[in-house]
Amino acid sequence: MSDPSPVRRVLVLAHTGRAEVREVARACVQQLTEHGIAVRLLADEAADLGLDPGPGSTGPVETTLPDHVPGEGCELVLVIGGDGSILRAAELTHATSTPLLGVNLGHVGFLAEAEQEDVESTIAAIVARAYTAEDRLTLDVRVKVGQETLFSTFALNEASVEKAARERMLEVVVEVDNRPLSRWGCDGVVCATPTGSTAYNFSAGGPVVWPEVEALLMVPLSAHALFARPMVVGPSSVLAVEVLANNEGSGVLWCDGRRTVDLPPGARIEVRRGERPVRLVRLHQAPFTDRLVAKFGLPVEGWRGAAERRRRDGGDNDA
Repeated sequence: MSDPSPVRRVLVLAHTGRAEVREVARACVQQLTEHGIAVRLLADEAADLGLDPGPGSTGPVETTLPDHVPGEGCELVLVIGGDGSILRAAELTHATSTPLLGVNLGHVGFLAEAEQEDVESTIAAIVARAYTAEDRLTLDVRVKVGQETLFSTFALNEASVEKAARERMLEVVVEVDNRPLSRWGCDGVVCATPTGSTAYNFSAGGPVVWPEVEALLMVPLSAHALFARPMVVGPSSVLAVEVLANNEGSGVLWCDGRRTVDLPPGARIEVRRGERPVRLVRLHQAPFTDRLVAKFGLPVEGWRGAAERRRRDGGDNDA
């Protein structure tokens, strides 16, 4: 007799502080388990959802802790919330590269693939394995003082070096590929990925970069300098920001708005392409242009492209 099929397992992460999210999360768990898919929840979220199976349970719902590699053995992570919830999921599952599928219950939700009204079709796609996963470039970030590494982490959206005190500028020298580029007195510097180009980078006046483009972005924040333009460099480049030793105050590093470390004068922040990408689930192959239009509500009235193509395909050559 052949071995039974391995158990399919999905990690469900939810922003359980909102009643609306809890309701959707419970519905997703119920639908997944009804289709024979085991669901893993973080223990505190299971308690918030009223789905804690209790100790020793062997049922379709299991619990784990954030520091127990929650994505291990899961075919994907279903994230219910906004982009912040997806960034949290990326942090929790970075070691396993488990694909992330976001259901947006936040605001813009650029990282999410589905909206609240798409929950049933999203569950159907999971059950049928009717999805693909695409790799998104990440950043490896390291903070050094002298030869000592104080802090290292990754980022999916951006690593931002910022002033710690509102009343003082931060004096930095920026570097690309081991060569000094410019010195700035500024509020900070954002180093971003194409995925993060629609996040902090966008708010700081940086370019929108299509996610399939492999590149690193650097954007100064309110720099007092003649040359202080957003820059796009190749994916093999190494960016560095040095906090000058003559700064009266300190700086702070934020990665994806979640992980932070204080930067003393003399600190050096190195940013390079991450060794491990984050994988985002795609349910359909809609062009990124359409996503921009939908998420930002961009005005496209008057566009004649589709009508012109229909006219040409119909053989109508009239002026």
